[in-house]
Amino acid sequence: MGSFSIWHWLVILAIVLLLFGTKRLKNLGGDLGSAIKGFKNAVKDEEKKDADTAASEGSKESLSHKEADSSRVIEGEAVRRQNANDESGNKPS
Repeated sequence: MGSFSIWHWLVILAIVLLLFGTKRLKNLGGDLGSAIKGFKNAVKDEEKKDADTAASEGSKESLSHKEADSSRVIEGEAVRRQNANDESGNKPS
């Protein structure tokens, strides 16, 4: 009682074919297939675009961090550079 038998499905299929006709159903199937294919292509293109963007941002970020570390100045921090003579208490000449 909960599920249809094969005969029920065949009767439903025959009614659908009579109502819509084979040509209309064929066109509907083709349209549905092309829509699914277009959706898959769009998803692949978006994933590729995101991966390319992430890769290019990662390389830009690593370059900017290297440049920033070499010339970084923090407000309120005193930077003192000494040479070997300064450590022993001698003034450089």
